[in-house]
Amino acid sequence: MTSEETGHHRLEKREGPTYMLSKTFTRRAFGTIAVLLAIALACAMPCLAFATDESLGSVDKPTKSAEGNASEQQTVNGVTVSAEGDSALIEGCSFGINDFYRAQAGSNKAVGDRYWGYNYYIGTQPDNLSVISTGEYAVVYIPKATQEAFGFLYDNHNDQDYIKRYFTALDDANAKGSSRLSNVSKWYFTEQQSFEVNGVVFNFDQELDEGRYYAYIIGSDGSDVTSKASSSQVRLEFADFAQAVPPSDVQIVQANTGLAWLANFLATMDYSPLWVTLRTTLIAIVFIFILGLAAAYFTMRISPRAQSIFDAIFTIPMVLPPTVCGFLLLLAFGRSTPVGQWFIDVGFPLVFSWQATVIAAVVVAFPLMYRSSRGAFENLDPNMLDAARTLGWSNIRIFFKLMLPLAWSSIAAATVLAYARALGEFGATLFLAGNYAGVTRTIPIAIYFEWMNGNTDIAIFWTIVIIIFSFIVIMFINLWSSRTTKYRRRQTNKKRHDIGHNTHTPHMEGGLESAIATEDAGLPEGARS
Repeated sequence: MTSEETGHHRLEKREGPTYMLSKTFTRRAFGTIAVLLAIALACAMPCLAFATDESLGSVDKPTKSAEGNASEQQTVNGVTVSAEGDSALIEGCSFGINDFYRAQAGSNKAVGDRYWGYNYYIGTQPDNLSVISTGEYAVVYIPKATQEAFGFLYDNHNDQDYIKRYFTALDDANAKGSSRLSNVSKWYFTEQQSFEVNGVVFNFDQELDEGRYYAYIIGSDGSDVTSKASSSQVRLEFADFAQAVPPSDVQIVQANTGLAWLANFLATMDYSPLWVTLRTTLIAIVFIFILGLAAAYFTMRISPRAQSIFDAIFTIPMVLPPTVCGFLLLLAFGRSTPVGQWFIDVGFPLVFSWQATVIAAVVVAFPLMYRSSRGAFENLDPNMLDAARTLGWSNIRIFFKLMLPLAWSSIAAATVLAYARALGEFGATLFLAGNYAGVTRTIPIAIYFEWMNGNTDIAIFWTIVIIIFSFIVIMFINLWSSRTTKYRRRQTNKKRHDIGHNTHTPHMEGGLESAIATEDAGLPEGARS
């Protein structure tokens, strides 16, 4: 029998251990995926329990309690304000206030296919009392329908005083340390939906999208009033919105405390950021896993000079600030770029879509997967890889049956770390995807905007959720590492003991598959190689 035939005969005989290695790897891969899915599902249960279709519809609006569910009262300048700051009453006034909220920041993006100016989202109901503050002055809009319903006039000084008292008291309750409406000395009142002040046009109660009402500010010449290049530049600080209702519809009741408060808080919570985050990270981790392994394998097969160049390209998102990554992505995929315009032409606008959240997560988390996978591949015994090539194994077979199983411990840890990084992504996501409730608002973005809008309790809730996620990730990595280290140490001691009773190594006795099988011999399922 020739040496070639002998080699092939031995390869066929040793197909059993190779099959076992591949089988063990498959079990480990599915086990890791199962753990990730279990973590995701465990954290998604509140979402499934409380989220509604309505919760996915609002955009850039703070979470609010149900109408009339106000809490313990406080009196400011003759105005009785609910402790939650969303309802108020003045004794003797023909109307009360419900559904007040303060928009600390608006948006300068287009609504639909048109740029309207700097806009604040109001809600799904028309005829809203609106106040927009510039710091120097405030513009108040009082709908004609509201005046007719409650018998007051927008240009009557007494009625104006009621509006001022209502909005300053409610605004003070919601300002949370930022600039206050009570500090504004100059007020403009209007019943017209469009009102101009010094070349700046304030537009109120505008249905810019079907069933969605906005207030927007734009220059009389169509310019962006927030731009320094605009002759009508103005500093827009915040906006307040509310509904005028009969006094009988305003309820000032005792606040919930303890478990009752917690139950009400959880029942009225908008869980859409959790769903968006889980959907984004679970899709992103699939791309991160595939692209990271492919990039690591690719860089190992090119020349050292080219390797340095590609390594820098693949790693740079890890050292750049996330906001820089987001800005570069916006330059690449923005509406004015050829790529962005192509997506628009095919009916699939990429920017400010949920797909953009996936792209941002993939870009910032990819380097972790790439670096860890490459390090794991580089630590493999090159003699074992050469032996496989000598036996006639293809590169694909070497990768899937040798490299991937032996490096799986490091790859699994890298996958979990990349998942955690994608979970906490903020800067790039905000640049490329924006802040759309139920669409692109992930948990980190929700934390920031809820805090900006004064909803500290909601921001704390999402912070706790993120901490729990991070804790689970760290514990998983630590347990995995200790498990593999423990059993590898036991396996190493066993090999040393066997060598003491046998003058031949596994490589000499059984060839490639026998060596691999021996390396896995002391490891339990889920922790081998």
